[in-house]
Amino acid sequence: MPRPVHSRKIEGPPRMMGYKPFGMEKCRMGSVNLKLEEFESIRLAIYEACSQEEAAKSMNVSRPTFTRIYNRALKSVAQALIEGRCLEIGGGDFLTDKEWYRCNKCNKIIEGKDNHTRCMNCKSFSINELVRISNKSENK
Repeated sequence: MPRPVHSRKIEGPPRMMGYKPFGMEKCRMGSVNLKLEEFESIRLAIYEACSQEEAAKSMNVSRPTFTRIYNRALKSVAQALIEGRCLEIGGGDFLTDKEWYRCNKCNKIIEGKDNHTRCMNCKSFSINELVRISNKSENK
């Protein structure tokens, strides 16, 4: 019997919900999903230049588990680039310390439940909940 999957800790949501290939009206080849914990592994390992040991500690997982998450992330990004597919970011098993909201008008990310009624950037009231504290998504 396999061990249960533990939720990974992520610091924050991405600014975007995905990417699409340049010069294509729609992704005719479909899309590739990049889970939030996979996005976080790329952010830590490449953008923040953390060692795998430091990144694993930040995500509250073992180093071998971090490596597996990171390798899945690289494979998803490579598949989207090589096959000309859209890259959608979302889902996965993760934990977070904060609630996040996104403005539907300007896509600004708003942190904390006290600030979720109105966007301070564009003054819009069109705000959607993005991630709740200690979320455990159904998308595996």
